[in-house]
Amino acid sequence: QVQLVESGGGLVQPGGSLRLSCAASGSIFSIDAMGWYRQEPGKQRELVAKIIGGSTNYADSVKGRFTISRDNAKNTVTLQMNSLKPEDTAVYYCNALVRTTQAPAVRRTYWGQGTQVSVSS
Repeated sequence: QVQLVESGGGLVQPGGSLRLSCAASGSIFSIDAMGWYRQEPGKQRELVAKIIGGSTNYADSVKGRFTISRDNAKNTVTLQMNSLKPEDTAVYYCNALVRTTQAPAVRRTYWGQGTQVSVSS
């Protein structure tokens, strides 16, 4: 079993900043990719940012404002969010593509429980 635990969500004013962190634990052999998704009420979950090796990808709506980084040794990923806008309000979910140590060996995605980010004046 693999668990992803997010932290760092909260309420912030427009233009403010938040930093989200996610830690993966459990029967992990390796993590090939980690990322952040978000979901607003009544909408589908969407990709915010992901990191694979040394490469990063961002949604157009967050480019220049958000930065994703990863600490491979600690199995953690961080999302630094600056210049936040009301439309950034959503539940943010951590995602990881994990190769497990459990038999049979599998490679699959895991999700965190989500953390609320609210941007409002």
